[in-house]
Amino acid sequence: MTADNAAGRQPVIELRAVGLRYPGPPPVVALSPCDLRIWPGEFVTVVGPSGAGKSSLLNIIGLLDAATEGNYLLDGRDTAALGEAQRTALRGRSIGFVFQAFHLLPHRTAWENVELGLIHGGTPRKERRATARNALVRVGLEHRLKALPTTLSGGERQRVAIARAVAGSPSLLLCDEPTGNLDSATAATVLSLLDELHSEGMTVVVITHDPSVANRGKRVLAIRDGVLTEQVPV
Repeated sequence: MTADNAAGRQPVIELRAVGLRYPGPPPVVALSPCDLRIWPGEFVTVVGPSGAGKSSLLNIIGLLDAATEGNYLLDGRDTAALGEAQRTALRGRSIGFVFQAFHLLPHRTAWENVELGLIHGGTPRKERRATARNALVRVGLEHRLKALPTTLSGGERQRVAIARAVAGSPSLLLCDEPTGNLDSATAATVLSLLDELHSEGMTVVVITHDPSVANRGKRVLAIRDGVLTEQVPV
């Protein structure tokens, strides 16, 4: 699976016959071997029902799990050749995560949550506070810097999570059901923010079970029974 306009560039994500199989008996194929390239600045969505293999794909792309076959290259680096410490460092530097459940520390302000997220990406200590503030301004929360998550709406909490994810300027923003806990109006606001980040050049991958969210992508992939395919626009 390739994009038409990507000649001459290095993909952010490159899967070469990547699969995930759990040992049995009987063995379970969570992800059938697949090839995939996602290029800098793309907005790609992956849609599929519960149990289809979305989490397996996300965990591999996010360097949370290792594939049992094939090769995964992130920013041109073969991740199979990395030790655990190297994988952790690469994940912190190159991938920003946005999850359905936000995963914010409840007793830390929005500002502190974003600042703490910069530690794993290697941002120098003296730069973290200003970088975190700039990220929150970027998502429209300059007036909520010192608010605790418990005082924020669901949409505001997800914007804090997005600010935390993009503060360190990762090469990939990986979103797992980012609107799953939001009402439709708030979800639309969050999706519009992802559109803005994409328009600014961010590479965005959204995992979802919702076809309406999937259709926001410029490329739409479908996964079912562990088989990844590319949807052809009609």
